[in-house]
Amino acid sequence: MQYSEGSLGRVFVLRMDHGEDLIESLQKFLKEKKIESCTALFLGALRDGRAVTGPKLPVVPPTPNFEAYESAWEVFGMATIYPSIEGPKLHIHSAMGRGRQSLLGCIRDKALVYLIVEAVLFEICGLAAERAWDENMQLYLLSLKNRL
Repeated sequence: MQYSEGSLGRVFVLRMDHGEDLIESLQKFLKEKKIESCTALFLGALRDGRAVTGPKLPVVPPTPNFEAYESAWEVFGMATIYPSIEGPKLHIHSAMGRGRQSLLGCIRDKALVYLIVEAVLFEICGLAAERAWDENMQLYLLSLKNRL
């Protein structure tokens, strides 16, 4: 087990409007405000994107099972953001629903806002944390400096 202790920094409330891309908007905001580590909670509606709903098979490295969503889906979720060699790296999980259908997974690539998405970002200061490429898992994984 790894851990790192930090403290709460700034808190931001964001509104993303119809047609904006949730992922792109968050990445742009993180860079503008120079946020290295944070967690975000969000709710609203999305359309036209993709989510990973688990691996195709339980093997390492995993092959992601992608599910596309189109039209309008209610959504709530959370993200963790940590620095990487490429800049802030997001890991977003959400639950989405449309009628009696539901989808739970890791939002990837794009996620267009339908009507509105509200988000609250909680900056975490003083962490020894980063997302680093793990060759074995073939994923960017959270790496923390302290170990138990």
